Amino acid sequence: MSEHTEVAGVEISKPGKELFPASESGPAVTKLDLARYYESVVEAMLPHLEGRPVNMQRFPDGITGSSFYEKKVPSHFPDFVRTVEVNTSDGRQRQVVVDDARSLVYLAQQACITPHTWLSRADDLDRPDHLVYDLDPSVPGLPAVRRATRLVGELLDDLGLVSVVKTTGSRGYHVMVPLPQEWGFDEVRDFARDAARVLVDREPDLLTLEARKSKRGDRVLVDVQRNGYGQTAVPPYAVRARPGAPVSTPITWGELGRIEPDQHTVRTIGRRLSRGGDRWADLPRGQSLGRAREKLRRLST
Repeated sequence: MSEHTEVAGVEISKPGKELFPASESGPAVTKLDLARYYESVVEAMLPHLEGRPVNMQRFPDGITGSSFYEKKVPSHFPDFVRTVEVNTSDGRQRQVVVDDARSLVYLAQQACITPHTWLSRADDLDRPDHLVYDLDPSVPGLPAVRRATRLVGELLDDLGLVSVVKTTGSRGYHVMVPLPQEWGFDEVRDFARDAARVLVDREPDLLTLEARKSKRGDRVLVDVQRNGYGQTAVPPYAVRARPGAPVSTPITWGELGRIEPDQHTVRTIGRRLSRGGDRWADLPRGQSLGRAREKLRRLST
């Protein structure tokens, strides 16, 4: 292939390999396209990646082929890719941390379509610096998942917590609350679950905490399980392994009713960033859960 294939100092092998087949939303997306995409969004994406261990979701033969999650850093990874040692159920291991454009593009070269990040950083792996609600619809249909997402935001607001929202690039939305690194994962997850129970009690026909799809019916899952040690979430601007190469996109609360979960793609997100920048660029400071937990207790009684 005569086309120049070096991106951010990384040589892209098999640059013409199709990772996403052509679809109604556009032409095929190649490995070179993916690498160039991640280079193009690195300024907006890095603040959401830096310092966080990454689980790599790799698709050597594209999204129509087999895939796998890789947590432990492979021995062939170059020295410029930073790693951090973490405790896992399989013992201590080193995982990738993406702190610069070169490392992010190198993951694309490894056919890592989606990097999944921890909710804590390498400087204090046991204390998350944000809380996440994953709103996952059990059946197709946007109105229910949008209403569920808004209800989560409204409850957090009632508890005195400022939250932000983004599309997952798949079927739902994420609501995130920035935290100071002062609470352990168990405490954060317990708070998230207790708040979710308040909502489920209020809207039992709309919401559920039931993880098993067979028991959800058509209710929206308020998923709090990502708020656990070693669990991950898709970061802003990560590409999802779905037709058209959709992208997880930070939005404003006012945009929730207009932007679909998989609306923005590797082909369109650049225009959005050029017009309004990263909607999560100025996140609120980490907010303590102390007062919010007291308010939640009163709501729960």
